[in-house]
Amino acid sequence: MKQPARLSDAQRLELLKTLPHWQLVAGREAIYRKIEFTDFNEAFGFISQVAMQAEKLDHHPEWANVWRRVEITLTTHSAGGLTQLDISLARFIDTAAAGAKLPHAKSA
Repeated sequence: MKQPARLSDAQRLELLKTLPHWQLVAGREAIYRKIEFTDFNEAFGFISQVAMQAEKLDHHPEWANVWRRVEITLTTHSAGGLTQLDISLARFIDTAAAGAKLPHAKSA
């Protein structure tokens, strides 16, 4: 499998404009989003959706779940920073969080 190319500073900043729920992580080349759901079941359902997509992409997030809160950090460890894989997974996450099955999801 071909190594994904790391995004340039300009590409990273331009793409982040299209991901308003995400922010850069201080001190590392990664993006972060925290989402709060109405309860644990809704959060876990969301995690399951994202896990299946991450497996398809062979690109796995760093994440934590406490009750109804899910915190996600994306970076491509093998590339040493952000790649198009992170952007693609972030877009999927945004769509899943806004999906009909998760109407109460909100960025925190």
